[in-house]
Amino acid sequence: MRAAVRYSYCSPDKLEVRELPIPSIRTNEVLVKVKASTVSQSDCGVLTGKPYAIRLFSGLLKPSSPITGTDFSGIVVARGADVKEYQIGDMVYGFFDEGLSTHAEYVAVPVSKAMLKKPDHITFEQAAASLEGAHYAYYFLDKLSLNAGDSVLVNGGTGAIGNAAIQFLKHKDIRVVATCEEPYIDYLYKMGVDYVIDYTRQDFTQFDEQFDAVFDAVGKSSFGKCKRLLKPVGVYISSELGPYWQNPLLALAAPFMPGKKVKFPLPLSINRSLEFIHERIIEGAFTPLIDRYYLFDDISEAFSYVQTGQKKGNVILRFN
Repeated sequence: MRAAVRYSYCSPDKLEVRELPIPSIRTNEVLVKVKASTVSQSDCGVLTGKPYAIRLFSGLLKPSSPITGTDFSGIVVARGADVKEYQIGDMVYGFFDEGLSTHAEYVAVPVSKAMLKKPDHITFEQAAASLEGAHYAYYFLDKLSLNAGDSVLVNGGTGAIGNAAIQFLKHKDIRVVATCEEPYIDYLYKMGVDYVIDYTRQDFTQFDEQFDAVFDAVGKSSFGKCKRLLKPVGVYISSELGPYWQNPLLALAAPFMPGKKVKFPLPLSINRSLEFIHERIIEGAFTPLIDRYYLFDDISEAFSYVQTGQKKGNVILRFN
């Protein structure tokens, strides 16, 4: 099979597509022929080993797995003797944030990992795009205890995390103000966003409204800058650690801080989030935003594009 490999942390141009043996499967695993995957900012971190904190999960001195990739959609082509949940020919999709080596034509997946049968009405590309960003969006929002009529400002309404967050919030009848730039402003209004801030023309931190929560889904702001946007007991959540790990540190101090505070939830149970995402897809309440499609052979170009920080939603890898 063809797979994207590197044996040390490197830049996208050093990532190579090579021929490797098709993985053998254990009794509790299925073999999936991959039809689509994504390239995300997390994948870029695992590729380069930066920021260095990511090496706590991906390998300190060198990658723990030579093959990149965390999510997939595809078709079950073989199953282990103990597998009862899946049949050969089942269309599936799944995600594991510590890596599944999914940038390959075949992947062996333990059935205990977060994997479900793909809804019939979505494509393989849409299925792959429905996973990582939505997983993080679900966990961040789940810790906010929001009710219908509450308000949230989402910084980064066209990112994979922010865009999923908007759809989950509107599903709960939350008032949403979001940031983006042209040409996506009309797109966000059509999604149901109540007000869109063009961040190229206006500093969103100076917006004249206070919110129950500010979700910095691109991690480019800070609690200090966003504090004025929060109601007296409002919460700031960021998708990134922040300078000097300030977001998890401030979250640890939150129980001792009255008023406005930071939360930094750890997204631990992927099975739980995937079931939530799956339900929203079935209901028609979630459709992932897709920016670009790349053929698998052009994976280095996909990584280079994602590294620019300009992607909107998800970048898809297509397999033959």
